[in-house]
Amino acid sequence: MKPPLRLLLVAGARPNFMKIAPLVKAIQRHNAGGLAGGQLIQCGIVHTGQHYDTQMSQVFFDELGLPKPDYNLEVGSGSHAVQTAEIMKRFEPVCLESKPDWVVVVGDVNSTMACTLVAAKLGVRVAHVEAGLRSFDRTMPEEINRIVTDGLADLLLTPSSDADENLKREGVPASKIRLVGNIMIDALIAHLARPQGPGIRERLGLKEGSFIYVTLHRPSNVDVRESLAGTVAELSRLAAQWPVIFPIHPRTRKRMEEFGLAFAPGANIQLLDPVGYGDSVALTKSARCVLTDSGGLQEESTYFHTPCLTLRPNTERPVTITIGSNRLTTLERLRSDLETVLRGPERLGANPPLWDGQTGQRIVEALMNS
Repeated sequence: MKPPLRLLLVAGARPNFMKIAPLVKAIQRHNAGGLAGGQLIQCGIVHTGQHYDTQMSQVFFDELGLPKPDYNLEVGSGSHAVQTAEIMKRFEPVCLESKPDWVVVVGDVNSTMACTLVAAKLGVRVAHVEAGLRSFDRTMPEEINRIVTDGLADLLLTPSSDADENLKREGVPASKIRLVGNIMIDALIAHLARPQGPGIRERLGLKEGSFIYVTLHRPSNVDVRESLAGTVAELSRLAAQWPVIFPIHPRTRKRMEEFGLAFAPGANIQLLDPVGYGDSVALTKSARCVLTDSGGLQEESTYFHTPCLTLRPNTERPVTITIGSNRLTTLERLRSDLETVLRGPERLGANPPLWDGQTGQRIVEALMNS
C-alpha cells in the first residue's frame, strides 16, 4: 500500500472555513472507501487565526462540523504587511514539521498568499482552490493575493471557465489547470440537506420575500466617510418602505461610530451582530433582495436565484452576472437599481455549470492524480 498523501489545508478568514469543510468531508469519504491497496489521504488543518473573534471563526467550525484545527497560528489583526509576515513566520515551522506533499490554500485572503509563499520557497507543492478569479482591480488587496498565489501554485483548481481563460491569458500551462466547480456550493448544498428547524427568519419575525438583507465591510465602502454616509442615507430611505436586516461587521460599526453616522430615527433597520453561516444562508434564501460587497453572497444569492446588488465597481465572479442573479451597482445608482430590482421578478437567473455539490470530490481526484 502506498504511503498516505499528506495535505495541509489552510483556513484564515470566515469564507475559508466554508470552503475547506466540503473538502474535509470528501477526504473522509475517500479514506472510508475501503481502498484495497489504494492510497489514503492524511489531512491536517491549519487555522492561521486571521479571523480570531469567536463570532468570526469558531462559530463556523462548530456549524460546519469541522474538526479542531491541528495548528492554530493565532496571528490576529494588523496591516497587510504585518499580518502576511506574521503568518509566514508562524507557518514555516508547521511546514517543516509536517512535511506535506501538498499545501492546499483557498480563496484570496492574506493567509492564502502568505502560506503559498512559504510552501513555494520550501519546495512544497501548492494547490489553489478558487484559482483564476480576477476583478482586474489591483487596488483590491484580494486581487494581489490571487495573482501572487496563482503565479506560484502548482495545481490551479478553478470554479468556472472564465477563470480558466484568465489563467491561460497569464501564461499558465493548461496542464496545471483543473476546472472543478464551486466549492462554496458544496458547503451550501450540504447545509441545506441537514434538518432545518426554526431559524433566524422566525426569530426576527420576518416573512419570506419581505425584507432586504445587507452586508457591507469592504474598505472602499466603509472606510471613506462620504461613501459610508451616502450608504447610511440610502438604507435609511429604503427602510421607510422595506424592513432592512443588517448584520453589521465590526469594521463597519467602528467606522460609523468614528464618523458620527446613524440611521434615520424610526428607520426599520435591524442591526445585528455578525451572523453564522446557517443564518446568513437563511437570510439570503428568503430575502426579497440582497445588497452586499461580499463575494460569497454573490454566489449564494445566485444559487437561490435571489436578486443581488453588489456595491462594487467590479466582481471577480462574473458568472454570477452573466448567468446568475447578481448585478453591480454604485452609490450613485443604488436608489434606481433598488427600485428596478424591487419592481422586477422575485427570482432571477440560473445556476452556472458544476454548481452541483461534487466539487470536493473533483478536488480530491485532481490531487490524487497530480
